[in-house]
Amino acid sequence: MTLPATPITTDGAAPGRPIHAVARELAASSGFLLARLGFGFKAKAMAAADDAGVEVYDYSVLAILDEGVRATQATIADALTIDPSRLVAVLDSLEQRDLVVRQRDPHDRRRHVVSITAAGRKELARLRAMVQGLEEQFFAPLDHASRATLHELLVRLAEQNDPRCCPFDDVDAAI
Repeated sequence: MTLPATPITTDGAAPGRPIHAVARELAASSGFLLARLGFGFKAKAMAAADDAGVEVYDYSVLAILDEGVRATQATIADALTIDPSRLVAVLDSLEQRDLVVRQRDPHDRRRHVVSITAAGRKELARLRAMVQGLEEQFFAPLDHASRATLHELLVRLAEQNDPRCCPFDDVDAAI
């Protein structure tokens, strides 16, 4: 099935080219749609991060640290499901820009405790605005009530499938 040409593309196709639809069976699959939309949003976030001159993980790391938890490199890597050696490179970049500081854990000298700096909080505010803009654009077809319902359903799925995504006591705190 071919849909009319559109100026909006998510796959890098040239504007004006026809969009070829996936099989109806795939479009009827909630898992397929969730994965496809997730990949699409991630691609937009990665492009926006690249345009802003930051790494895609910068926002996640700074957001974790801003919650005031004594985070070690290992706990950050686990929360984000990122390879620890990859996280070291992200932290090196953040540290070079004075957005975070790493110190030896006084209780365990083998570990590093990571903290956000004032400059890191300022950068986090800029990244939050960028992500909020992406979300506004992505979720534009949904009204506020539909967005809240979708978020509640996603939290319920996350509670079952990836509890790391559910650090709040209740769903209302996440909206």
